[in-house]
Amino acid sequence: MDIRFGDTSKDRRVRVLGEPVDFYPRLAPEVERGSVRRVTVVGEEILRRRCREVTRFGTPELARLVDDMFATNQVAEGAALAANQVDVDLQLFVWDMTDDWGVRHVGHIANPVLDDVPAEQRRLVEEPEGCLSVPGPYRVVPRLDRAVVRGRDQDGNALVIEGRGYFARCLQHETDHLHGQLYLDRLAQRERKSALREMDASKDELFARRASLARELGK
Repeated sequence: MDIRFGDTSKDRRVRVLGEPVDFYPRLAPEVERGSVRRVTVVGEEILRRRCREVTRFGTPELARLVDDMFATNQVAEGAALAANQVDVDLQLFVWDMTDDWGVRHVGHIANPVLDDVPAEQRRLVEEPEGCLSVPGPYRVVPRLDRAVVRGRDQDGNALVIEGRGYFARCLQHETDHLHGQLYLDRLAQRERKSALREMDASKDELFARRASLARELGK
């Protein structure tokens, strides 16, 4: 997901895997350890199929993937990133973003499942949304203003992550990715075509910026 985030690293205004912490560095430790991978782009088949569940936890390979996804998300200036956006067919996404209330959220989740929201509690909010795999354009997309997602961390421990506002949007957006859906699919055909034209006009500049940021980070 492509939503810009700020830096909140103190006063317990950071939640890591849903839990408040007293301090967190500006760059997540995973970014320091990780390597940058190529971000897949709309039109690639892996973005259009439901990803496989993670079945092996606590492995060096899974830890390396999480680190690489954080590093890739950082240089792409994103808020969150799904595994199929780095060409890996697994139900996993990472996030590092600041919500509407100034709280920074950092974490990852495997095999996420969104809770159903009762009809009487459903409130849709229409806000601009972008995607690192659709580089450039933003379009208004309706999303629920609250989301709860359940899954596992990289060691297999149970996770329950709750989000409001933009963080709720992030959780829904990334879960969509793992089901083979893009935000473009929620647009009318005319809007979708317009977004793709805008992407074609801006993607080369964005790719160059990502490469420059990767060099700055020594990646």
